Amino acid sequence: MIKTIGTTISNMPWEEKPAGYNRPIWRYSKNPVIGRNPLPNVTRIFNSAVAPWKDGKFVGVFRAETCNGIPYLYYGFSDDALNWKFSDGAIKITDEKGNDVSPNYAYDPRLIKIDDTYHIVWCTDFHGASIGIATTKDFKTFTTKGNGFLPFNRNGVLFPRKVDGKYLMLTRPSDSGHTPFGDIFLSESDDLLHWGNHKWVMGKSKEWWQSVKIGAGCAPIETEEGWLLFYHGVTGTCSGFIYSIGAAILDKNDPSKVIHRCQNFLLTPEEEYEERGFVPSVVFPCAALVDAATNRIAIYYGAADTNTALCFTTVDETIAYIKKYDMM
Repeated sequence: MIKTIGTTISNMPWEEKPAGYNRPIWRYSKNPVIGRNPLPNVTRIFNSAVAPWKDGKFVGVFRAETCNGIPYLYYGFSDDALNWKFSDGAIKITDEKGNDVSPNYAYDPRLIKIDDTYHIVWCTDFHGASIGIATTKDFKTFTTKGNGFLPFNRNGVLFPRKVDGKYLMLTRPSDSGHTPFGDIFLSESDDLLHWGNHKWVMGKSKEWWQSVKIGAGCAPIETEEGWLLFYHGVTGTCSGFIYSIGAAILDKNDPSKVIHRCQNFLLTPEEEYEERGFVPSVVFPCAALVDAATNRIAIYYGAADTNTALCFTTVDETIAYIKKYDMM
């Protein structure tokens, strides 16, 4: 078994691979885990992030599309990471002086715990789409240091620990609309505010499923083989974009270097809740629970910009699949 660096999450959601199934990722049999109209004045929850909390429980930050069409971030708690009790309203963000600086809109959050602090990274409104970062320890107060990135940028994903004393983040610089391009870049920071030493990591490729743009998905998973990254790849069709899930392995000491990258998608829209919805044909990974003791992975993904769904794999199976179909 490949060594995974992380924590034990013995009670995370899990289903064994169905008999005869020959793909590296398999779906939860009771998907979607969050469907339409989950809350008053919230029509859809999708593209959301989950992490371990206290006493074997789980915490999440959710993209909640309100009934006026504007997305906000809600938080929630769960005993089993499947059934959620959500906050009564949107998360309020303050600056370090306590002033309310909550964004006009907020979407596609990632939730990464580093040491004893939870870091929320999301697409925020800073005169256009940009990267917002806020921290919390108790999910009662949420504090930001300011705007670390200029517009336009999306898909900010922090690494779960510092590397050489630096915070590392993957982002996807873009434009102000439904971006028809985008590569993954790596940036570093001492303080979560000032970001620099930007490096190109990887871009779209000739494979049809990722021929338009790509973007980082779940927080990278640290293994003895390198950083395992699940990302989304996008292609264009006569009926619009199609989002699939891919995977790569980044160098452990210099994550700007890709050492293996799968030429095949690992999951693509096939089920009705993935193909039919507010934005059809989308599977969009935002979070992964990883049990380091068993190498089990539970991936939370947005389905058709409408539902939150769940799928499963293992570190060993995914890395073996990447290497078998390596495009490097």
